Amino acid sequence: MDTSNSPRIISETTPLVVVARTKKPKTPLPKLQIGILMVLQLVEPIASMSIFPYINQLIRELGITGGDDAAVGYYAGLIESLFFVAQTLTMLRWSRLSDRIGRKPVLLVGLSGTCISMLCFGLSTTFWGLVVSRCMCGVLNGNVSVMKTMVGELTDSTNMAQGFALIPIMWCIGGFIGPLIGGTLARPQDNWPGLFANPFWSKYPYFLPCAVSASGIIVGFFVLLFFLEETLSTKRRPKLTATTLGNSNGVDSNNREDLSQTSNMPLKSLLTPTIVIPIANYAMLALLDIALMALLPLFFSTPTYLGGLGFTPSRIGMWMATFAIADGIFQALFFAKIIDWVGPKRLFCVSVSCFAPVMLMFPIMSWLVHTRGMVDHAIVFTLVSQLALTIIWDMAYGTVFMFITASAPTKNVLGTINGLGQTSASMARVIGPAFATSLFAFSKEHNILNGNAVYVVFIVLAGILRWLGSQLPDEIQDRDE
Repeated sequence: MDTSNSPRIISETTPLVVVARTKKPKTPLPKLQIGILMVLQLVEPIASMSIFPYINQLIRELGITGGDDAAVGYYAGLIESLFFVAQTLTMLRWSRLSDRIGRKPVLLVGLSGTCISMLCFGLSTTFWGLVVSRCMCGVLNGNVSVMKTMVGELTDSTNMAQGFALIPIMWCIGGFIGPLIGGTLARPQDNWPGLFANPFWSKYPYFLPCAVSASGIIVGFFVLLFFLEETLSTKRRPKLTATTLGNSNGVDSNNREDLSQTSNMPLKSLLTPTIVIPIANYAMLALLDIALMALLPLFFSTPTYLGGLGFTPSRIGMWMATFAIADGIFQALFFAKIIDWVGPKRLFCVSVSCFAPVMLMFPIMSWLVHTRGMVDHAIVFTLVSQLALTIIWDMAYGTVFMFITASAPTKNVLGTINGLGQTSASMARVIGPAFATSLFAFSKEHNILNGNAVYVVFIVLAGILRWLGSQLPDEIQDRDE
């Protein structure tokens, strides 16, 4: 009897094989290479943030405001924004160049440009000298995007969260050290007249903090030059083994030719939903985050009769430093663990959902100050709650970096995709501060919604970001698969 087409009978003793999807073991991070990248991530924010403590005083001493202190903020804001404007115009070009000539050459040019521009900034005695040096720093620097690309190439789906969690930590540390250098070392002839009696320091009173920041960049330059390995596959030196020697004229050369062609793909062909959706999330995230960073010190310094807290500059600095330290510690200890626990998409959606409550804290604090007449324990509790929500909000950065990295169809266009993301974020950071502060002033001046219209607008924008987050893929695909 032919039983080949008859139903198969499974007896009670027949073993059932259940194929379960096992979790992929976590790949260890390449500690030396990631460590070098983190050193480079650290020296750049130290340099860029070191000018903030003295930029207003420098503008006053240049005499370009004609003694009008109210105009100082305008010129200082212009100087600070020029870096992002210049970076927006050139970031994508540097990123695409890194896909062709390699990551290391572009990083070396970027560090050189930052170092030279910092020294020029310290030697500037005119407003246009400051403008040229800041523009030079932005034009010659595509390192932020390229370093994210290298982190993506050094990691896989199992350890990507650990790698990207380190980036905001370095920025937090740099954001703490940079202003400390700028505030402490500015005008050294006043603080240490015995050591800095030379007339040079009176002529260039802000050169010392710029020189110290530049020296850190020089250290990073040589560490990069001698110890960092190239991560672009077409530029990486192959290890000379019997296998690679046997394939040198065969499959490997064909693969390199194919990868070289993909790195020259037209930009339009990369604008697919898979790539555009993570980049759109990053741009909106950057817009809301820079707006929050502009609103916080503005709200803290606004007099209580206008709905602010009336904090002194020292108190504002202390609170902002507390946030930076708390944020860095939290990201270092918990970000990767939370990603493993809840997944990147769910964490991103939870993080961006915290922005609306963060905005609601501002009118709540205004109401508390108005009813109580002073900053008491209830307002401090609200401030701490806002800080905690902002730390959760900040985890969205690490997750969106992972989605952007995973969206690349091949590793050889990863630089271009990161460049698109960073260009979009830089554009948002150019617009965000002016938009937020102008809307704040307009709301207060015309008493729209009791001066709270600015918060309503940003809560609506946060709702748009939450919807964009829902369009992200449910899981991050491993590039090797």
